[in-house]
Amino acid sequence: MAAWVDETGRGGAGQGGGAGESWGTRKGVALASARPAWLVLALALTLLTVLLSLSVGTRPVPLAGVLDSLLHGGSSPDALVVRSLRVPRTVVGLAAGAALGLAGAALQAVTRNPLADPGILGLSQGAAAGVVLAIAFGLGHGFAGYAWYAFAGAVVAACVVYTIASRGRGGASPVKLALAGTAFAAMTAGANTVVLTSSSATLDQFRFWQVGALSGRDAGTVGRMLPFLVVGTLLVLVCARGLDALALGDDTARALGHRVQLVRATAALGATLLTAAAVAAAGPIAFIGLAVPHLARRLVAGGHRWVLPLSALLGAALLLAADVAGRVVRAPAEVPAGVMTALVGVPVLVVLVRRKKVTE
Repeated sequence: MAAWVDETGRGGAGQGGGAGESWGTRKGVALASARPAWLVLALALTLLTVLLSLSVGTRPVPLAGVLDSLLHGGSSPDALVVRSLRVPRTVVGLAAGAALGLAGAALQAVTRNPLADPGILGLSQGAAAGVVLAIAFGLGHGFAGYAWYAFAGAVVAACVVYTIASRGRGGASPVKLALAGTAFAAMTAGANTVVLTSSSATLDQFRFWQVGALSGRDAGTVGRMLPFLVVGTLLVLVCARGLDALALGDDTARALGHRVQLVRATAALGATLLTAAAVAAAGPIAFIGLAVPHLARRLVAGGHRWVLPLSALLGAALLLAADVAGRVVRAPAEVPAGVMTALVGVPVLVVLVRRKKVTE
């Protein structure tokens, strides 16, 4: 079975010992010692993107003005723009980006699939189905009206996929989860298309949500999603050691004392809550859950207790950076964050894949 290995050759079949093995060991030790530094740098990068998100836009606000409006309030136009428009937008970006990065890292470990992302379980299409139904039947209006239907659709999708994958011998194995998720996503996408093509009014409303964006979000958005974000994060972090064991194979994980199905179900549930909350808050944002965990693993080369928090920080920074770039490239118009993450994520993912080696 093909396995991904890094440039040290660790984990690959047919790698020789001697000098190569010694060099790989030394590099692994160096990477391990740099893990705290990478976390600090990722935190600094996230804080930088926060400041940019608060200051850059159609109405540029100097950094001093941003800090003054946050610390001292005020009723100047700059202060109102920062507090009423950009602070909620930035907080939503932080929460959604971190949730997608964390969920992507967990799902890649659960499915042992380097190409897995939060859409692997059909979550994005499930959320889209919830929004389509809400629009078609007039159950909600605007983001606040669609959010809970998107969340419910994603949760239902995860439950259906996991139930299907759990049937038969071996339970919800990584391959069965991926296959069930892909099949469910394709079926749901077809059903969504049937509804959308039969109603131009539904299509017009849905396309604005489908592109994925942070604009127009208010302070209540994160408040509504915060409980699910917190629970999902805790569930994923609790499974960090179990995810390390799953990477060695189910039999090895059992030999190490881990309950494989419980670890997989708990991590998948946490990732589902995170993805559902992020998709409900910002729409389907592409590539963060796919590309960010790869970058995190390259930087820390360690267990999931390092990969998970680094993925969360990098996911938040990437989404905010994409949102800021979208305000600049076609100013005064805006390019949605979901479009920008796709434009940024594709070349990043290509570079990461080209620097990997695959062995049979």
